[in-house]
Amino acid sequence: MDVIVARTREELRKARGEGRVALVPTMGALHEGHRSLIRLAKEHADQVVVSIFVNPLQFGPNEDFSRYPRTFDADLEVCAAEGVGVVFAPSAEEMYPPDRQVSVSAGHMGTIVEGAFRPGHFDGVLTVVLKLFNLVQPDVAVFGQKDAQQLALIRRMVADLDVPVEIVGAPTVREPDGLALSSRNRYLSPQEREIALALSRALRAGEAERAPSAVLAAARAVLERAPLQVDYCVLVDPATFAEVDDSYYGPAVLAVAARVGTTRLIDNVLLEL
Repeated sequence: MDVIVARTREELRKARGEGRVALVPTMGALHEGHRSLIRLAKEHADQVVVSIFVNPLQFGPNEDFSRYPRTFDADLEVCAAEGVGVVFAPSAEEMYPPDRQVSVSAGHMGTIVEGAFRPGHFDGVLTVVLKLFNLVQPDVAVFGQKDAQQLALIRRMVADLDVPVEIVGAPTVREPDGLALSSRNRYLSPQEREIALALSRALRAGEAERAPSAVLAAARAVLERAPLQVDYCVLVDPATFAEVDDSYYGPAVLAVAARVGTTRLIDNVLLEL
């Protein structure tokens, strides 16, 4: 199946079909996890639009924007194989005018957990997502549960700003050994990849418990035995990302972030306490 590639607003407007449209926003370097998002999107719509845009607003000054993998030809093959109708691949100049002044603020939730380690990151995420919603005009948009705080903030933005888009969360896709699929996994050496498995092992250890303090103790014990730099290991309310204590019951997210060598990885699992 031929995929229409739109690089400008006008090309996107002409390519957008009739009927129900689903958007899958990505930064490219597509893998099996992205394929699962596309397949889920197809269940919800008549046409799927995949955006491929490495968004400079969500990278900090010392982060990996310049070396983030860009594999457009391979990405296009993935989209064609999955039956995507349109790929929207704008330039930064197309997305952001040179005199841009207005951005979306992620509020308090954007400053905690992942946001505490990446100041301004979620402002950049919400700004580009809202722009994509305005440009594509989708009925539904699909995001991965792996970026759980991002998913929670997008849901919050849609609710707070009355954005008429249904948000669908897709389960995290993992390698057979448990490592969560990520475009950044390609940075890992074989030895570092083995070390990175501590993240998913920590989540599985926490899953086996039920009291919040026990969940955290089990997960942190696994991480402490691994040669990696842990940024956080927290148990939070999935809607607010506020940390929970032993008085809490109901759904929760056990989230972890750590550096393996020079590569920073995140992972999480949904729990019922």
